[in-house]
Amino acid sequence: MPEEYMMENGEGSVLGLIVWLAVMIVIIAGIWKVFTKAGKPGWASIIPIYNVVVLLEIAGKPLWWVILYFVPLVNIVITFIVSIEVAKAFGKGTGFGVGLVFLAPIFYPILGFGSAQYQGAPAPAIA
Repeated sequence: MPEEYMMENGEGSVLGLIVWLAVMIVIIAGIWKVFTKAGKPGWASIIPIYNVVVLLEIAGKPLWWVILYFVPLVNIVITFIVSIEVAKAFGKGTGFGVGLVFLAPIFYPILGFGSAQYQGAPAPAIA
C-alpha cells in the first residue's frame, strides 16, 4: 500500500478530531443563539442536562420530561416531540423539527442565525 494512504503517524485521527470539533462548535454556536433568541442564557447550551431543561422550557413541555430522556427508546420519541415543538416555537413546521433531529449541524445554526423569531411555546392542544 502506498505510503500516502497509511496513517501510522496519526494524521487521520487528527484530521477526524479537527472535523469533529468544527462540527461541535457549529452545533453549540447554533444552539447558543437559539437559546438567546428565546430569552434564555446562551451558556446553558453547554451545561449537560440543564441544556435539556432549557430546551424543554423553550418547547413548552413539563420539566419532568427530563426523566424521559433517560428511558431507552422513549428518549427517541421525546427528542422528536421536543424538536418539533422548538421548531414551532420559532414559527417553523414539523419538517424543520425533524431536521433539528437528523441534521442538527445544519438546522440549529439556521434557526439560531436565521431570521426566525421566538414566538413563545406553542399552546397545548385541548382535547
